Amino acid sequence: MKIFAFAGSNSSTSINKQLVKFVLKSFGNHEINLIDLNDYNMPVFSVDLEKNGFPEEAHHFLDNITKSDIIICSLAENNRSYSVAFKNVFDWASRINVKVFQDKPMLLMTTSPGGYGGGNVMAEAQKFFPQFGAIIKETFSLPKFYENFDLNNGVINPELLTALNLKIENFKKQLV
Repeated sequence: MKIFAFAGSNSSTSINKQLVKFVLKSFGNHEINLIDLNDYNMPVFSVDLEKNGFPEEAHHFLDNITKSDIIICSLAENNRSYSVAFKNVFDWASRINVKVFQDKPMLLMTTSPGGYGGGNVMAEAQKFFPQFGAIIKETFSLPKFYENFDLNNGVINPELLTALNLKIENFKKQLV
């Protein structure tokens, strides 16, 4: 199985990327393509710029999805919505193919330093991603990242770790 994974953040210290990396350890025997949104730096989307064509990075993002079997992502929440970095990649890609996620199964996650764990961006994504071809099989939000996650050990809160592992196992079962 080929996995396309990313964090919806361009932070060099992205907590969402740390969560994705931790979860990918549960998929160690599969081909993993973990990207960094910093490699998809494009002009801010506008219909005026679109008239000149689409950035190569937008095509490359879509190609990564085409070549994958599943998508694992964790979205950063900025001001109760997607990060600008993710939204820009998404906007460009959606103009090339409105089914950005190409009917691929998705494990959708969020995390944040606060107690809501990125719940606002999770709600947005759950509402809109299926309209763009995401088949969201499981979701997980990790609240209070700095209290519940350790760089060496991953999720350290036993209840949250159990919940995450259950989500991962349920996701895997739905892929069969």
